[in-house]
Amino acid sequence: MKLVSKLFGEINIDNSKIVEFENGIIGFPDLKKFTLIYDEENEGGGINWLQCIDEPEFALPVVNPLFISEKYDPFINDELLRPLGELNENNLCVLVTITVPQDIKKLSVNLKAPIIINVEKKKGTQLIVEDNFPVKYEIYNVLESRKAEEEGGK
Repeated sequence: MKLVSKLFGEINIDNSKIVEFENGIIGFPDLKKFTLIYDEENEGGGINWLQCIDEPEFALPVVNPLFISEKYDPFINDELLRPLGELNENNLCVLVTITVPQDIKKLSVNLKAPIIINVEKKKGTQLIVEDNFPVKYEIYNVLESRKAEEEGGK
């Protein structure tokens, strides 16, 4: 399938890479089909994009929360995840959205509302966790230190 995206121009998307969000995502209940766009050289580490298929103008920057904080382990009621099918460490993908403000040093992620995807079933959901995680967790310094680590290892 070809998609003309605002951010990426014309891209080819394999139908097997489309993830269905039965209830949409928070704030956008009508947007139900997405694909994850990432840098293959970086193996999905760092910043990726959740590109909407239903509305090609819409894409969300996302990141694996463990890339930001290795201690991120929210409690999620199993009942909320049941529509995704059986989840395990091999088919589970957890992402958090990134907010990019005018002042880049205020770059943040939403740890309160993770996106959970069963990569085998191609089903996803976004939910609000009950834990005391912030909606705006600033990450500029985290990304800068990761970049320094990478450059030091080269």
